[in-house]
Amino acid sequence: MTDLNAMRAEKLQSIERIQEGYAELGYICSRTIATAIYVACHLEKPILIEGPAGVGKTELANTTSAYLEAPLIRLQCYEGLDEGKALYEWRYAKQLLYTQILKDKMDEVLEGAKGLAASMEQLHRHSDVFFSERFLAPRPLLQALKEDDGCVLLIDEVDKSDHEFEAFMLEILSEFQISIPELGTIKAKKRPYVFLTSNNTRDMSDALKRRCLHLYVPFPDAKLEREIIQARVPEIPVQLRTMLVDFVQSVRTMDLKKQPSVSETIDWARVLLLLHATELDADMVRETLNVFLKFEEDIQAVDQHLYEFIRNAEKAVA
Repeated sequence: MTDLNAMRAEKLQSIERIQEGYAELGYICSRTIATAIYVACHLEKPILIEGPAGVGKTELANTTSAYLEAPLIRLQCYEGLDEGKALYEWRYAKQLLYTQILKDKMDEVLEGAKGLAASMEQLHRHSDVFFSERFLAPRPLLQALKEDDGCVLLIDEVDKSDHEFEAFMLEILSEFQISIPELGTIKAKKRPYVFLTSNNTRDMSDALKRRCLHLYVPFPDAKLEREIIQARVPEIPVQLRTMLVDFVQSVRTMDLKKQPSVSETIDWARVLLLLHATELDADMVRETLNVFLKFEEDIQAVDQHLYEFIRNAEKAVA
């Protein structure tokens, strides 16, 4: 076992070790999340992470990359994504240049062969490099399979891709290999740690789900969110941290167009710290609602409950 593999094995030896290690990197994860990481890494299975936007799905892959000291390779999905953008493309300019060089050197290649049959025989003695890896431009999926020491492969917002692309990924997710017509089958040198994220804009196929462990990451409860704020904004006073988290938790009980995400709660904590706040003041809250609420109708709806939510937040620290 190499030193790198030994280090990763030590870091993945228990669920508690994973929680502690991620916390040291500023990612506070629940035991459910740590268990999913532990199982996925030991069984070498991809994880399909679903949940609302902004709860830390992408950050989980980033933290895993840092924790395991494995390079992060990211594929951002979108409508119309095809295998050319995700897997590989041929370097056509280099192929054309090679063709021109071959044309200029044809006499040397043929070495005086006479007639068509002799010329073809002579050409076949030279290796066919036109469709070889030297002319191949690997994209994220192929890059991940070619990493000697493994990597973290993040397939982000997979729900934005088409059903055809989802079907194309099945070979990679089950066998960790890809088939290139000109080159044959390429298998992973070391299986990557695969994370697929979804914001639930559409249902994923049963075939894809069968190949993955499923992890749903909801909005955190107040206790976990306070721990997250403490890890990400350690300078914020304890009282203010408790109040702002309680306020955001109250906001999430409303029927809004977009619920405030964890990342936006962190942003709000940094804004309040920047404004030298020590507690939630109605005017300051009203002036900074746009930090975590992105639609005017949501801001107006929360504003109607502003004093109620602030009173509840004050009770949380009483």
